[in-house]
Amino acid sequence: MRSALSQAPHFLSTLTKETIVKNSLFVGGLAALIAVSSSAYAAKPASDKEKFSYAIGYQIGQGFKRDNLEIDTKTMSQAINDALADKAPQLSIDEMRAAMETAQKKLLAARAAEGEKAKAAGKAFLAANKKKKGVITTKSGLQYKVITVGKGKQPKADSNITAHYKGTLINGQEFDSSYRRNQPATFNVGQVIAGWKEVLPLMHEGDKWQVFIPAELAYGERGSGNAIGPNETLIFEIELLKVN
Repeated sequence: MRSALSQAPHFLSTLTKETIVKNSLFVGGLAALIAVSSSAYAAKPASDKEKFSYAIGYQIGQGFKRDNLEIDTKTMSQAINDALADKAPQLSIDEMRAAMETAQKKLLAARAAEGEKAKAAGKAFLAANKKKKGVITTKSGLQYKVITVGKGKQPKADSNITAHYKGTLINGQEFDSSYRRNQPATFNVGQVIAGWKEVLPLMHEGDKWQVFIPAELAYGERGSGNAIGPNETLIFEIELLKVN
């Protein structure tokens, strides 16, 4: 799970990036790194400089699209060219700051709305899921279902363990999988999100469980990177291989 150990699996604790702020700072730094042409490439970028420029621009574009930010690429290109040419900006510092603040407010409002929608969907999912055969609900609201029963030892709160896992959203979208990487993860129980901290000590070596984690026991309102939005209920398939 490439988001759990800080940029590792998605069961560990990580913080989301503020796309507007980071992208705006990056674009600012871009002016000092590369020359940008206002005309589009007619052919595939060939030189190292062209490839680097394209790669940076593509990543920034992906971030804007992912966060549903409306960008005028022509104006943005002109601004970068103005900075490269040491021209005076066409907007004052105050005007640019106000524009950034307005965009950030819109992004935060959209994210809040997204979070409320995810929270409602998660509650509805868990309410229906707890009625299914074999699903056990704990006092915290976490749910799990035993798939395979193991007979090995149980980890403690500070144990190092090795496990295979797969994480999905309630819509089935996979955001992380050690199975896909064909490599189990080894980590300390104390490093993981609250839902994992609760469920791992209940498991035995050889156990394979499906675990349903409410948002407040996962990444809460912040979400995690771009894979997990705010207030997302998460589903993990956890196979406890070894207590080290």
